[in-house]
Amino acid sequence: MSTAADEHAARVIPIHTAAPARRKPRHEAKGRQPTAEAIAALRRLLSEAPRRRDLLIEHLHRVQDSRGHLPESLLVALAHEMGLSLAHVYEVASFYHHFDIVKDGAPAPPQLTVRVCESLGCAMAGSAALKQQLVEALSTRADVRVVGVPCIGRCDTAPAAAVGQHAVDHADLPSIDAALAQGRVLAHVPAVVGLAAYVERGGYRLLDELHAGLRSADSVIAALSDAGLRGLGGAGFPAGRKWDIVRKQPAPRLVAVNIDEGEPGTFKDRFYLERDPHRFIEGTLIAAHCVGAEAVYLYLRDEYAAGRAILERELAALRAARPELPPIHLRRGAGAYICGEESAMIESLEGRRGWPRLRPPYVAEVGLFGRPTLEHNLETLHWVRDIVEQGPASFTQHGRRGRRGLRSFSLSGRVKKPGMHLAPAGISLRELVDEYGGGMQDGHVLYGYFPGGASGGMLPASLAHLPLDFDTLQTHGCFIGSAAVVVFSQADRARDLALNAMRFFEHESCGQCTPCREGTQRAVELMSRDRWDRPLLEELSAVMMDASICGLGQAAPNPLLCAMKYFPQEFE
Repeated sequence: MSTAADEHAARVIPIHTAAPARRKPRHEAKGRQPTAEAIAALRRLLSEAPRRRDLLIEHLHRVQDSRGHLPESLLVALAHEMGLSLAHVYEVASFYHHFDIVKDGAPAPPQLTVRVCESLGCAMAGSAALKQQLVEALSTRADVRVVGVPCIGRCDTAPAAAVGQHAVDHADLPSIDAALAQGRVLAHVPAVVGLAAYVERGGYRLLDELHAGLRSADSVIAALSDAGLRGLGGAGFPAGRKWDIVRKQPAPRLVAVNIDEGEPGTFKDRFYLERDPHRFIEGTLIAAHCVGAEAVYLYLRDEYAAGRAILERELAALRAARPELPPIHLRRGAGAYICGEESAMIESLEGRRGWPRLRPPYVAEVGLFGRPTLEHNLETLHWVRDIVEQGPASFTQHGRRGRRGLRSFSLSGRVKKPGMHLAPAGISLRELVDEYGGGMQDGHVLYGYFPGGASGGMLPASLAHLPLDFDTLQTHGCFIGSAAVVVFSQADRARDLALNAMRFFEHESCGQCTPCREGTQRAVELMSRDRWDRPLLEELSAVMMDASICGLGQAAPNPLLCAMKYFPQEFE
């Protein structure tokens, strides 16, 4: 006997009769899954290394170093192994220039890369012709590729190149051929003042006095303030004031050291690192003690392979000798100039793309892993020990034209003695060239100079009397920045150098904000024309300077504006 419910069901006409699609059980992961072979290969590479998110870039380097590229299958395995989305791993790997992603089944790039610097100093020294010679000479070798790259931090030995990790100074075809023939692809590690020698010369005594209570953090901060020490990475913020701000923030606190000097023309941090590394390491540990930081992170640009070998060795020796010290973590950049910006560096240290943060809050308040962070470049910390031990007067007794202190100038271009020169603050360009740079190269007459690298603008020879120091050049549309001085002569054109600088900024723009991303690209197009559209370039520059998130987009127009202002003869 049928029920009313049965009769009702019999009258219902189904919408469709197809069987429902099978749903994945909840225990099955979504998206592309790694193969067992890829997982096994990745685990052999990573070994016992932690799978934390902040180590993503370090793990990408392990894969790249072992294979010469990033196989897609291993990226899938890496995402699975670290518990990250494949989209995140891809966006990070594709952001950094030194990573080569290769899809499964696609041909891998040549195992060895010869990189030729194309930035300001090397361009003046003929790097374009060198690159073309290498392309032609090595065209028959399937295992080698030649690429042009931005500044590699060896402007004093232009033109500079790298065969794998091996830097080739004053590069030419014979020297590159010799490096390839002899298999010189790993970094040459120079002799440095090691831990034992540094301690014999009084090293770490100041740090010990702080730990023993024989000196106070207040006295150290006061000494830095009395010496007028400012951040020497470009911003010039007073160091003592920054330390005081950070130590007043709630614990836990951290220290992050930016050794990613990618500004064309800059190499002073490399100079100090490859000679006396413990001086800045002690300065870093003193800073950590004074602000109450529980750990230190060193962010080193990937081009400094020799510096990385030095730090790995010396930090291991220091840990063995002094296990009570706070941990010092060495992190490797991956070819992104934007990570010289402090918040972009913080993002990279956390295992993400190097996108600058909107501020406030500032890094001193909310920095690495959301903690208050003291951020400095290497050179600033290099001076801490000398200033505190010898007294502020040992620093302030130097200077010209009312300025006080010393400046480490990265001097390159058309001078006889390019290199890192320690000179009094307030020195003029003409004095720097004549007294330290050996004068102009034979046959060359001073025409102009970049006082602060590519982003610092450019000035004509008629203004070579201006003091090279903080808060001096802004009225002229320039700044000293990290004191990267690039000198050019009548053999060069300011408009060509400005275009070179803008191409660098276009290549290095992180792409986060439209004014910088689109502005640099559009500026390159306009500056590549025979005749520059001055009103349009000025309008474009104003938008970039006013609306870009960080200093890259804000400073990128400086060279082009200076070229039009100070070198009008090139536009007639």
